[in-house]
Amino acid sequence: MKVVVTRLALGLLVGGGLGYGWHRLVGCSTGSCPLTATPLRGIGYGAFLGLIWALGR
Repeated sequence: MKVVVTRLALGLLVGGGLGYGWHRLVGCSTGSCPLTATPLRGIGYGAFLGLIWALGR
C-alpha cells in the first residue's frame, strides 16, 4: 500500500514540477495556450499527466 501511495505522490510531484518548469521555459504571453497560460494550469496539467503515468506503471 505504501508503494502505491509513494508512486502516486511522486507522479503528482514530478508531473507538477515539470508542468511548472514548462510554463517558466515556454510560457504564453497571449493567454491562449491552455497548457502554459498560467503557472497553476501548468502545474495542474503536469500533475494530471504524472498521475496518469504513475497509474500506468
